[in-house]
Amino acid sequence: MNPALSSPCGPDCRAAVFHAPGQPLQLQSFPVPVPEDDEAVVRISCCTVCGSDLHTLTGARAEVTPSILGHEAVGFVERLGPRPLRDVAGVPLNLGDRVTWSTVIACGTCDRCRAGLPQKCRQLSKYGHDRALGRQALNGGLAERILLRRGSAVVKLPDDLPDEIVCPANCATATVAAMYRCAEPVAGQRVLIFGAGMLGLTAAAMAAARGACAIAVLDTQPRRLELAREFGATATLAWTADGSDLSESLRELTGQALWDIVLEVCGAPAAVAAACQQGDIGARIVLAGSVMPTPDIPFNPEQVIRRCLTIRGMHNYTPADLLAAVTFLQEHGRRFPFAKLVANTFPLDRVNEAVAHALEQRPIRIGIRP
Repeated sequence: MNPALSSPCGPDCRAAVFHAPGQPLQLQSFPVPVPEDDEAVVRISCCTVCGSDLHTLTGARAEVTPSILGHEAVGFVERLGPRPLRDVAGVPLNLGDRVTWSTVIACGTCDRCRAGLPQKCRQLSKYGHDRALGRQALNGGLAERILLRRGSAVVKLPDDLPDEIVCPANCATATVAAMYRCAEPVAGQRVLIFGAGMLGLTAAAMAAARGACAIAVLDTQPRRLELAREFGATATLAWTADGSDLSESLRELTGQALWDIVLEVCGAPAAVAAACQQGDIGARIVLAGSVMPTPDIPFNPEQVIRRCLTIRGMHNYTPADLLAAVTFLQEHGRRFPFAKLVANTFPLDRVNEAVAHALEQRPIRIGIRP
């Protein structure tokens, strides 16, 4: 039986609340709100901890407080408003539906939403990033329940897709889907990926699934490069910004000096600079890693012009990208070892132990099961 159907909502539920960098998360109780029109209360079954959550916890990234972190979550619909919230296909949700949802909440009507940039909505809210106050306090994944609000992009999930595979769908997987949307076509193309964290590994797997003819992954950590091979990379390169000629290293390794698609997902300024130099004629270069303040990088406009390059930034994604991410995981989630990227899972009452483990061991992901 779905957990959502096993018991009704109680008067309150627990959540791990972030108050300040370097301080333990505090377990606090919150009343479970009665959902209004176009809302739903979801009982969370699992939430994985994203790198951005760790950046917030350590103070590398500023966030409002108090807040309930966590956005890579999956759960079961437990309560619905009088007019049920609908999924991205326009179908009303039902009690017991297993779902994931977009990180962003968008109005759908402003100029940015109409232009296909709902992640930059003028009335934007984000799960796992807003203050945990008032009726909408339950807005993060490190909790027993969450209130999905009007403007949420929701995708229904099959019961046989494990939490460990699907939790990152509404973060890394959807972001990579958005990057490839900007970089199409992929079939028969040479793909170069800077970074072998969750984004980079997902990018390698998605390139393989879409028929790329060569997939090279660069990272500084040998352990992650080994993983990249399991996720479809045809070549890997341990790289640091040491002044060596990256193009020549790539040519010696792969026979390819320049690439059709270049994805940068690590955020290191040197990697961003290198990524902008590795595109062949007509290449599509998509940057997604620099989500914190970073120094400027050198830039050669002549090469952009002469090579007819397209350089695009991608932050978050659209509802269609989330649907594409879930579809990809349904079709290929077991072909690649996504499940083992979640190194350990912890109950909510051990959340601080989980965070310490993530910071000390640096696994790709850990999971929290309320």
